[in-house]
Amino acid sequence: MDRRKSLKSIVLGSVAGGLALHGCKPGAETEELVESPKMTYPGRVPLEEELIAELQAEEFLNPHEVATLTILCDLILPGSEQFKAASDADVVGFIEFMAKDNPRYQPDLRGGLMWLDHKCNTEFAKEFKDCTVEQQKSILDPIAFYDPEVPGDERPFEVNFFSLVRNLTMTGFYTTKIGIEEIGYKGNMPNVWDGVPEDVLAQHGVAYEEEWLAKCVDQSKRGIKAEWDEDGNLIT
Repeated sequence: MDRRKSLKSIVLGSVAGGLALHGCKPGAETEELVESPKMTYPGRVPLEEELIAELQAEEFLNPHEVATLTILCDLILPGSEQFKAASDADVVGFIEFMAKDNPRYQPDLRGGLMWLDHKCNTEFAKEFKDCTVEQQKSILDPIAFYDPEVPGDERPFEVNFFSLVRNLTMTGFYTTKIGIEEIGYKGNMPNVWDGVPEDVLAQHGVAYEEEWLAKCVDQSKRGIKAEWDEDGNLIT
């Protein structure tokens, strides 16, 4: 899917919403209102949902590529007793979706996986996924780092391939529930406004009136966190 189509659906949704508020033509005797598209998922309109469904129904990676990429992603972001691995968050599924959504990734991904197998066949007479971890790392270490002074289009193909997979692996993992929980990100949290700090008020020789504070700053709600239901509706 061309990303422009996805952006177009968002723009169309915004335009329709604007028409619903302002009517079709200023000064017209009869105003025909356009109903804004109903949201089926927070921030998405039905057209987006349809395009996403089409992408999910397609297949890009074959079983061998999935197995190879799964091992590669877990070498990039391995699991431990404390942390999850890339495969725990289905990073390969994310990478495949991105490759279908942005076809320019496809030649680099498919070509890079073929390069891995060719290199391992040359060095160890077996495919990448069948090599030992030590053998796999010996292939990856030379391409895992690149000279930032060298432009991307002048670097070896395999270096750019590994960089692409590494970037997609990290993006895919840390935008999932598992990854977000791992870094402890909580997003915007509600709090209580205490007003202008007292030292700043003192500098200007002013102060809040107690009656005003009682009405506008409710200290009894300090520390209360907002909660939402599964549909994204605010509970408390």
